Amino acid sequence: MAGNFSLDQLNSVAGFIGAALVDSDSGMALGTLGGGSLDLDVAAAGNTEVIRSKRNVAKMLGLSGTIEDVLITLSNQYHLIRPLESNEALFLYVVLDRAKSNLAMARHELKSFERTLDFK
Repeated sequence: MAGNFSLDQLNSVAGFIGAALVDSDSGMALGTLGGGSLDLDVAAAGNTEVIRSKRNVAKMLGLSGTIEDVLITLSNQYHLIRPLESNEALFLYVVLDRAKSNLAMARHELKSFERTLDFK
C-alpha cells in the first residue's frame, strides 16, 4: 500500500495514550504511536476481529449505514475504533485516558485527522 501518513498529530488529542493505523484485511498495524505498556500490534490484530464481527452482524441485520466508530469503554480508558471513510480496509485505533479526555472532541478530531491521510 502506497501513501504518506503520520500519526503524530494524534498526540494532541486530550488524554492520548496510543494509536495504530490498521489494515483490517490482515490485522497488521501499518503504523503505531505511543501505547506505553499497551501492545498496539496485539490490539490491532484483536480489534480487526471486532470490526469484522460488527460488519458481519450489520450485514446479517440488513443495516444500510456504515460504521463510524466502535467505542469500548473501560473504567479508566476509552478505546475508539474508527474505520476510514476514504479506505474501508483501514481503521484507526486510538486509546485515551478516560479522566483526561473529552470523547465528543476526540471523535471529532479523529474524523478531521482522517482527512490529512494520503494513500495515493
